[in-house]
Amino acid sequence: MSELPSFELIRAASVSDVAAARRGHLDCRLLAGGTDLIANLRRGIGGPTALVDITGLPGMRDIAAEPDGIRIGAGVTLARLIEDPLIRCRFPALADAAATVAGPAHRTSATIGGNLCLDTRCVFYNESEWWRKSNEFCLKHRGTVCHVAPTGNRCHAAYSGDIAPVLLVLGASVELAGDGGTRWIALDELFREDGAAHLALGADEVLLSVRLPVEPGLLAGYEKARFRGAIDFPLAGVAVSLRQADGMLTVLRIALTGTNSRPLLVSDCEALIGRPLDASALRQIDRLVQKQAAPMRTTIIPAHYRRRVASALACRLAARLFAEA
Repeated sequence: MSELPSFELIRAASVSDVAAARRGHLDCRLLAGGTDLIANLRRGIGGPTALVDITGLPGMRDIAAEPDGIRIGAGVTLARLIEDPLIRCRFPALADAAATVAGPAHRTSATIGGNLCLDTRCVFYNESEWWRKSNEFCLKHRGTVCHVAPTGNRCHAAYSGDIAPVLLVLGASVELAGDGGTRWIALDELFREDGAAHLALGADEVLLSVRLPVEPGLLAGYEKARFRGAIDFPLAGVAVSLRQADGMLTVLRIALTGTNSRPLLVSDCEALIGRPLDASALRQIDRLVQKQAAPMRTTIIPAHYRRRVASALACRLAARLFAEA
């Protein structure tokens, strides 16, 4: 990695401060924990004239119980998510997922908002400057061709955040703030299937917080496949939430990471509601995941392996949760 480029560090105390910084530095980047952003800057991916520290915005570091759920500031670190008694009591799957991210030192800085807004990854993108230049760069950064799918016109870099799939199956919404005020959207609406522009944030918007509703009787979990037992991003990750009554499914949600350019909430799971999670239902889950997972040649592991791993993890996790329900 190279040295960091020169930049101005601006500490924002309000959303209006962020807006002012953006007007003065059109290429500025928002900074929270910086565990992904700084590494990319040292690889020569971007050279902003300013970084805007948003961790001082009101409520960014708060975890608060609400009448129907919990609100988590986007600046809450992953290390705190793992240890917070409210999170561990109400949403243990979120704490467990946070514990799979990178290593302990990273988690003391990395934030929940930063993990949600994690840049997409690809073997043609997350490399040194000289390596990327020798390959004529790529569609995601300074190039005109996606080396994963050269005949297409879309970047296929994969989203690899561990937190998003768990929040998706827990029904999370997110708070965004910009020049037009504050708005809440379902978490699923924050993303789009484009590796070069996978976030649907407005150009002036910042992610402020996450809200999770409490659903009595809902069980959730997260599992991922990776090269090593620590540090690594998921080659494929799966979150499942479900609830059952009298041996029949009443809720089933499955979300994927590491396979598509966005965290994917698997569709058509409602077809299994009112049925037991038997061998037939597990085969249907296998088909749903394999059909909707779309891994490409973004890692050194073959795409078909990552697709099969995703379906196997989904079936195994769903079966375990159903047995515990």
